[in-house]
Amino acid sequence: MKSDRELINSEGRRLDGRSPHDLRKIKIEAGVLHRADGSCSLEWGGNKVLVAVYGPREAVPRHVQNPLKAIVQARYNMAAFSVEDRKRPGPDRRSVEISKVISEALEKVVLIEQFPRASIDVNIEVLDAEAGTRCAGLTAAGVALVDAGIPLRDIPVACAAGKIGGRVVLDLGKEEDNYGDADLPIAISPRTGEVLLLQMDGHLTIDEFNEAFDLAMKGCYEVSEIQKKAILQKYQSAAAEVQE
Repeated sequence: MKSDRELINSEGRRLDGRSPHDLRKIKIEAGVLHRADGSCSLEWGGNKVLVAVYGPREAVPRHVQNPLKAIVQARYNMAAFSVEDRKRPGPDRRSVEISKVISEALEKVVLIEQFPRASIDVNIEVLDAEAGTRCAGLTAAGVALVDAGIPLRDIPVACAAGKIGGRVVLDLGKEEDNYGDADLPIAISPRTGEVLLLQMDGHLTIDEFNEAFDLAMKGCYEVSEIQKKAILQKYQSAAAEVQE
């Protein structure tokens, strides 16, 4: 196990040179797949995620249909080549759990009551994994839903904070996630501040939890601005093509 000194030094600098309150670099692009109803590619640190949205369309098989509202079916999958030790293809317990919590988070912002008996399918493919893939996947899913024209109450966004070397920091990197003390991913609706997802791995005191939660909220609002710029860029480009 790496020592605390290696994860964060006495000056508060982390392995990649970031301060405790800095995000990794984030790049988001909307509308990257032509055969999907909506799509998004996202690079967040060493993570590379691709999301495709299909629907609303008739939910199949019929027994899963809800006569009063749509269902949101998120499928989170890590490619076999996304990690250093080749992963066995197909779903495992972790991907099933993350798919479930992302589905539940997205259902809180999609206007599902407008589409009875329908399904909105969100396919999240992690092509390269570093740390924080569930936050990256959910954030990209929010942009892809907008690109698909799905009516939303708000664009969901996610970010994590954690604890390394006895200090609370924002947006854990790979080594910090592997050898740190705690990880606290959250997802929110930025307009209202409603928490859509909250999980924790590790140990935090009440004061540390509150500090990490506030820091993760701050990170969510920063990432939300990047989401909006990506969406705006997509439609500005489309408008320019129409004018030409």
